[in-house]
Amino acid sequence: MRKRIAVTGMGCVSPLGNNVATTWEGASRGKSGIDRITKFDPSEYRSQMAGEVKNFDPTVAVDPTEIKKMDVFIQYALVAAKEALADSGLQITEELSYDVGVSVGIGIGGLTSIERTDHLLLERGPRKVSPFFIPMVISNMAAGYISLIHNCKNYNASTVSACSSSNHSIGDAARIIERGDAKAMVVGGAEAAITPLGIGGFAAMRALSTRNDDPQTASRPYDVGRDGFVMGEGAGILVIEDYDFAVARGARIYCELAGYGFSSDAYHITAPNTDGPTRAMRMAIKDAQVNPEQMDYINTHGTSTPAGDINELKAVKNTFGAHAKSISLSSTKSMIGHLLGAAGALEGVLTIKAMQHGIVPPTINLHEMDPECDLDITPNKAKEREIRVAMSNSFGFGGTNATLVFKRA
Repeated sequence: MRKRIAVTGMGCVSPLGNNVATTWEGASRGKSGIDRITKFDPSEYRSQMAGEVKNFDPTVAVDPTEIKKMDVFIQYALVAAKEALADSGLQITEELSYDVGVSVGIGIGGLTSIERTDHLLLERGPRKVSPFFIPMVISNMAAGYISLIHNCKNYNASTVSACSSSNHSIGDAARIIERGDAKAMVVGGAEAAITPLGIGGFAAMRALSTRNDDPQTASRPYDVGRDGFVMGEGAGILVIEDYDFAVARGARIYCELAGYGFSSDAYHITAPNTDGPTRAMRMAIKDAQVNPEQMDYINTHGTSTPAGDINELKAVKNTFGAHAKSISLSSTKSMIGHLLGAAGALEGVLTIKAMQHGIVPPTINLHEMDPECDLDITPNKAKEREIRVAMSNSFGFGGTNATLVFKRA
């Protein structure tokens, strides 16, 4: 019999707040965490807004003498991981350390440090490149530092699959526990790509919104006026465990991580395709051993792009048939932006909080619904609903798709 997976801890750093409580409070109220970029002067850029992390203090989880050795995405991951582990109550003793692993998805990695170091190299020469540069920027170092600081001696890796990265990391980690190769895993994603290159690159693709005169309403999934996504940053971390192990140690269990589905479109590098997301959702439902008619809530990928939003809704209809109209959906990216590799992890946290409180967070900034959107996407205001089974979707460039299903314990 396959092992069940319990979610016992959550942590996050987001545009709405630097912990789970503050982030959920903002999301449940429909608050926007998006504003004009302050990390650099965006005046010459097509897109000038983002969901920046605010008032961030890495020293709550990182020794001040170590901060200069870490890119910002690593710092975000460490703060979220500390909160998640404290929330779980998991005591990683020396004996248990060999049964606890880390899996943290990253989309881009240390872009801030790459840009700063390149500038330093060109201005002052190679002798000024920090000996810490490579460990600062490589994607697996978020997982590596979590493993080091918290003495996790099992699996230690990072999945890099664009905007599906953290859902893949979470799902693959669940498989490790299911096989009996670990008792617990620290999982999720982190990203810090609000930089001149990050914004400039996506803007050059015409992927970002240019609603610069009104940043807080720029991310507007399913609205006829949507014109691209808004970048966000931060981290989301979960602690997942062998269910029986969690029960035996007396852990508080938020829910089960019941299903994981994945697919590749094999269609186009950036353009969406309905078949791939449909197959990922169907696989996750089958893996969760639930009927499609049991689904209550879907935290959609919902990036606010003209083609992507409707493509996902078509896939939802393909997957759930007539029941699709009975499901509550919402895109929390309308409030936090698109966290790229960390998107699925933070949205997983919000999905679990929605289940815990019986509140569907809203899709804000819906002024005029796209006529092709004929599902319940919870416009503008949260609503109460009992949520027993919930889904979180993440789809990425390269045609990669990853879906998670959470079920009330």
